[in-house]
Amino acid sequence: MTENSTIRPSELRVSKGRQSLTVVFENGETFNLPAEALRVMSPSAEVQGHSADQRVTVPGKRQVCISGVEPVGNYAVKIAFDDGHDTGIFTWKYLHELGSELDSRWSDYLAELEDKGMSRDRAEVPR
Repeated sequence: MTENSTIRPSELRVSKGRQSLTVVFENGETFNLPAEALRVMSPSAEVQGHSADQRVTVPGKRQVCISGVEPVGNYAVKIAFDDGHDTGIFTWKYLHELGSELDSRWSDYLAELEDKGMSRDRAEVPR
């Protein structure tokens, strides 16, 4: 995907158990994004901060589920989670990046948890 191209999903589908979001793009690419990954990689200021230095690692979200998906204009969706987090606006570009880079981003996230002595199962203050 080039930076100036616009890629749009043709389908968004929340799994029956609400633990993942399948995104099918117009070009045929399909990504199954786990709710936990979407939650801990939310593009919200609460997670990403207002600069790279402010980004936090969010622990304890292994069991989080998607509670809702709401369109935002024609460029994004707002995803709500059952832990109350609902401020992330996931653009089509960001969803595509997450899908394309999920393995490496997930590995980085797990390494951050380990480095900070945090767990996917134990909720605590993000840091």
